[in-house]
Amino acid sequence: MKIAAQDQARPRKLRASEQAILFAVSRQIFAITADSVQEIRSTDSISGAASDFFSPLVPKVGHTIERNQRLYYVVNACAHFSLRVSRPTLVLILRQLRVAVLVDRIERMAELGAVYDLPLGFTGDERRWYRGLAYVDDHVIPVVDPRGFLMPDEFRLLEGGLPADALAPTVEGGASL
Repeated sequence: MKIAAQDQARPRKLRASEQAILFAVSRQIFAITADSVQEIRSTDSISGAASDFFSPLVPKVGHTIERNQRLYYVVNACAHFSLRVSRPTLVLILRQLRVAVLVDRIERMAELGAVYDLPLGFTGDERRWYRGLAYVDDHVIPVVDPRGFLMPDEFRLLEGGLPADALAPTVEGGASL
């Protein structure tokens, strides 16, 4: 028989924490990893570079912007998350994706010690939208999966509505805001 005090403590697997940006959309707080965001700009600073864009098949995209010879589709986060309409003031330009996201404001930076899997109750679109949930300052916050803002089939629908010369400048077929 072993005495508990004699057992050696098992080393715990340490999860690497990650830096995240907490942002608000229509009074809801979300997190996105800081590594996923290339640039944060005010809507005023890019308004001259934005072009109106309408696709009835992907109504959450209302503009495109061009940055560094890349075309980005601007996703309205209110429409994406089916939240009440608000007046976004910032654009998150995502890294390695041709997506920019309109948000209301940045709350702050936070360190995420762990991102927990989504509960099984999440069964619809939110399974694509979120990587999981994080616990920050006594609040459970959804952690956004950047790839969930525009799925590959949505990109195909959007690019089908662009003139051919809009796709020519980039290898990936993207344009910027």
